Amino acid sequence: MRLLENLNVDFLGKRKIGYAVSGILLILSMISILFRGLEFGIDFKGGSQIALQFEKTIDISQVRNKIDKIGLGNVEVKTFGGETGVLLRTELQQIPEEIFPKVLTSINNSIDKNFPGIQKSVVDTTVNSVTYSFASPEITNEVNEKLFVLGYQSTLAERENDNTQLIVRISIADWIEENLRTEFSDNQFSLLKEEIVGPKVGGELKQDAVIAVLLALLVILVYLGFRFKFAFAIGAVAALFHDVLITLGMFSLLYGVIPGLNLEISITVVVVFLTLVGYSINDTVIVFDRVREELKIHKTFDLETNINSAINKTMSRTIITSLTTLFTVCILLIFGGEVLRSFAFALFFGIVYGTYSSVFVASAFVLEYSKKWNKKMQF
Repeated sequence: MRLLENLNVDFLGKRKIGYAVSGILLILSMISILFRGLEFGIDFKGGSQIALQFEKTIDISQVRNKIDKIGLGNVEVKTFGGETGVLLRTELQQIPEEIFPKVLTSINNSIDKNFPGIQKSVVDTTVNSVTYSFASPEITNEVNEKLFVLGYQSTLAERENDNTQLIVRISIADWIEENLRTEFSDNQFSLLKEEIVGPKVGGELKQDAVIAVLLALLVILVYLGFRFKFAFAIGAVAALFHDVLITLGMFSLLYGVIPGLNLEISITVVVVFLTLVGYSINDTVIVFDRVREELKIHKTFDLETNINSAINKTMSRTIITSLTTLFTVCILLIFGGEVLRSFAFALFFGIVYGTYSSVFVASAFVLEYSKKWNKKMQF
């Protein structure tokens, strides 16, 4: 299938318009990143992320009001995957000290209610767990099973037959679950996931993400330098920087502006940027390959004419490929839910920028380099 088979547009003749568009977008992106900054997810800044699944539709404002009163400070509450899912994010990694006694009292009350008169003692406590000792291994096993059914994260201290100690892990999720079960007793829910990332791990992930993107760009620069010429390699990498910076700028500019669109920078978004680097460079290489063919065939034509010819001849392939991908990405953006929405958003803009930059950044750079340094491109 071929579209625009006889296309003859002077793309490079309009490159100054492209410079203006790119310049404005880059300036806006840099200003927004510098002054508004980027909102990093739990993966990078550390904290806890908890996902709950209710049986019935939940009023998110009710959940938010209840969470505000349980002593965890600033907790972000939003829907997750539909009207029955709730996602909670907090920068805390463990239960605050002032809340810990309340959780401990709740566990004790649950044990006393289900096992009246039982003999127990607390033998050890840490910032995120409490260890109980009971009179016999049989009672220990019974209490462990009952606490597990009630939703507590309990486990036997040892697997030996004579073990009488039981460990109950106390996390932020436990405190949230307990308060919400009381508030929404007629709407049962389950814990889908609980992710805890320390600030040190988050900092390392952030550093590794930047290194991964820079190494990808460096390897592409070296590869294209060998495959084509150095000017082509610089133009391609400049286009990639252009795509990544503008996409980052969109995350900064639009964060909190579009309801229901989570634009936090997470590990998933880093994967998108690496995907964009590969997608964009593929489109650029297709154009450059055609430019090389045109230069070999039409040696008497000037460089601008050959590059324009190459872009026109590859435009059909570019449009078909980009639109096919964009259709899929749009479906993910609309119906993909909370988890995939930021992924699809970055990919959508990245594909658009990648297609645009192959013409008005990468190809235009090669032409400007040739004119400025009076270099004749030959293969």
